[in-house]
Amino acid sequence: MASAACNPPVPPPGDAAGLRERARGALLGLAVGDALGAPAENMKPSEIRARWGRITGYVADRPAGTDDTEYAIFSGLLLARYGAALTPVHVETAWHEWIADREEGPFRGAGFSERGTLENLRRGLAAPISAQHRHAWSDGLAMRAAPHGVFAAGRPAEAARLAAVDGSVSHDGEGIYGGQAVAAGVAAAMAGAAPVAVVASALAVVPDDSWTARCLRRAMTAAHRGERAVRSAVVIGGYPWTDLAPEAVALAFGAYAAADGDFTDAVLTAVNMGRDADTTAAVAGALAGATHGVAAIPAAWAAAIGPARGTCLPAIAGHHVLEVADLLTDAARGVAGAPDADARPAGTAGARGPGPVLPGDRAAPGRSVGVIVPGEHPAVAEVRP
Repeated sequence: MASAACNPPVPPPGDAAGLRERARGALLGLAVGDALGAPAENMKPSEIRARWGRITGYVADRPAGTDDTEYAIFSGLLLARYGAALTPVHVETAWHEWIADREEGPFRGAGFSERGTLENLRRGLAAPISAQHRHAWSDGLAMRAAPHGVFAAGRPAEAARLAAVDGSVSHDGEGIYGGQAVAAGVAAAMAGAAPVAVVASALAVVPDDSWTARCLRRAMTAAHRGERAVRSAVVIGGYPWTDLAPEAVALAFGAYAAADGDFTDAVLTAVNMGRDADTTAAVAGALAGATHGVAAIPAAWAAAIGPARGTCLPAIAGHHVLEVADLLTDAARGVAGAPDADARPAGTAGARGPGPVLPGDRAAPGRSVGVIVPGEHPAVAEVRP
């Protein structure tokens, strides 16, 4: 049963330039949060304090995004190609071509849900059966769901639908709900909704009696009392795994709400709560980045984010989150019937142009993937063909 709450009023998306800045804020914010939180993953707040005091910036020598960023790029590129026409078959095919069947050798990263999915796909199982593994409730969809909210700016229900399509290959139940909540929240933030409406949009797309919804409500009740109260209200004490979607998503939204949407405060709150800190900070960063745009991200944090290294997904190496943000913005304008774009969904038959080059594509004459020009600040760089 879907949430009994009505979808809250969401302001219509703004002009194209404003949407692009919010899109860049969402995906660069995700990558920044991921890189900030990665060293604190699976740690307790007491362990974080003992090692670093309070984390207030990067503590790694070479900060970079983890599987959270690379899977978000993966999903974003796929969505930029197919747009609203995305199907489980498209997603399953991409998992095969970009990850499971590639010649680079064994899969090199990510969490239990991704490993379980790949094992099933390599055994010949298709979606949604490929999502029937022991970790279908993980936050692996939530970590890659922000691109759906970017594409469906101002349309939380559509963002949630697309997230569920994406997640059908790898997740089920609470794992799907967590991804839908993130996608809907980002979609609302992309349209300029206030933090309270962003959270309400997330709650409106998941079942009211779900574990995810209950955790989100507990986090919101505690948010005004700060970081420690949010963590106490949500964390499943004694449970050995930190990638539970209901817990991680609620911690991320709780950090965002406790900071009243402020980018720096939201991300650092998520990081210092520990647990699955790279994912919670990535989601909080996506929400706050979409709320305030790319200019809200501290310049020093933004400058550290380069193209993906392919540490987890070799096929994603060289792609930058800003490239994906721009592709999604352009694809969304095409769906909306912008004057300079075909009205059909990006990547469908008859759509203008061949669509973005994807990792599994063979290069064709005249087609190239946009890159960030070396030396340019990532927060303001142009993605050049």
